[in-house]
Amino acid sequence: MYEIDYERGIANRGNQARLKKVMDRAIRGEKLTIGFLGGSITQGSLSSKPTLCYAYRVFDWWKQTFPQAEFTYVNAGIGGTTSHFGAARVQSDLLAYAPDFVIVEYSVNDESNDHFEETYEGLVRTIYQSETKPAVVLVHNVFYHNGGNAQLIHSRIGRHYELPCVSMQSTIYPKVVAGEIKNREITPDDLHPNDQGHALVASVITYFLNTVRQAVEQTGVAETEPEAVPQPLTSNSYEHTLRINRNNYKPDMDGFTEDESAQTDITDCFKNGWSADRKNARISFSFGGSGVAIQYRKSVKKPACIAKVIVDGDPSTETILDANFDEDWGDKLELDTITEHMQNGTHTAELTIIEDDGGNAVPFYLTALIVAGGKLLESM
Repeated sequence: MYEIDYERGIANRGNQARLKKVMDRAIRGEKLTIGFLGGSITQGSLSSKPTLCYAYRVFDWWKQTFPQAEFTYVNAGIGGTTSHFGAARVQSDLLAYAPDFVIVEYSVNDESNDHFEETYEGLVRTIYQSETKPAVVLVHNVFYHNGGNAQLIHSRIGRHYELPCVSMQSTIYPKVVAGEIKNREITPDDLHPNDQGHALVASVITYFLNTVRQAVEQTGVAETEPEAVPQPLTSNSYEHTLRINRNNYKPDMDGFTEDESAQTDITDCFKNGWSADRKNARISFSFGGSGVAIQYRKSVKKPACIAKVIVDGDPSTETILDANFDEDWGDKLELDTITEHMQNGTHTAELTIIEDDGGNAVPFYLTALIVAGGKLLESM
C-alpha cells in the first residue's frame, strides 16, 4: 500500500458518539446494518468485482474487526447521480433497511454551488434524523487530474452537523500531484478507482474508523450527542423530497404510455416512468411543494425526441429537455431543476414533445418528477 498521510484524511472528526455506540454494539455482538449512498464510485464502478469496491471493503472491515457481530450490507450507489436524486430516493433505497452506520459519498457528483449545498444538506438531515438514528460519515472523493470536488460545500454541512468527514483530496491527491502515485496505477479515467484505487480509498476511511475503535476500546462510549439538531444552513427545501413516478401517480397524458416493465434493482434506472415518440404528445402533473426537477433519459442513440416543460403555465419557467446525449459511454439519467424556492403549495407541470425528427426519433423517456418539499396529490 502507498504511504499517504492518513491523519490529513480526517477532514473533520466531528461528534463521534453515534459511531462509538455502533462500535460498542458491534463489540457486544449485535446485528447491524452498514449502508452506503452515493454515485458510481460507491456503486463500485471499475472495480473488477463487487467485493473489491471501496464500499464492500469498508463493510468487510466491520466484519473482520468485530467477528462476533452480524452485519448486513446495503449498497445504494447509483452512477451518474447527485445528492438531489439521493434526497428523493434515500428512504426507499437506504433508510428502508434501517441502517446503523451510513457513508454518504457525492463530492464528485455534486457541483460546488448553492443548489447542491442545499440538496446535500437536505439529504444529510434526512438520514441523520431517520428512525434508527444512524452514525453518519461523509466521504469526499476527488478528480485525480485536477483535485476538483464539492468538498468545500459538503464539509460546511459536515462541520455544521458535527459529522466526521474523510477526504481523498487531502490524502491521495497530493501524492498524485507529487508523482508518488501514478494516476493510471489507481484510476483509468482520473475519477473512478480501479481495484487498487478502491483499496486506497477504503484504507483512508478505515484508518479513521480504527481511530474511533481504539477510543472505544480504551475509554468506552464517553462522548454524548448534541442535544438538538442544528437549524439548517440553507433554505433546506430538500429535506422532504418526493419522487413521482408510475408507482405512485397517474398523470393526465395524451400520447405518452406507461412503462410497466419490471425493475431488476435500483441501478436499473429507466423504469417506472412514461415514454412518447411523437410531436405534441403531452403529460401533466399536479403536486404540492416548492420546486420541481425533471428526471429523464439522455440517449446515445440519435436523434432523440426533444421536449419542453412549463410549471404553472408560466412561460418564464419553460425549459427545453433535449434527450440527445453528447457522450458515448451509455444513456444518462439526467436531472434538470426547473423551479425551486417557489411558494410552497399546489403547482402543475406539463411536458410536451416538441421535436420527433418526423417520427424517426428515439422516444423521450420521463423517469420521474423530483419535488422539493414534496407532497403527493391525486391525479388531475
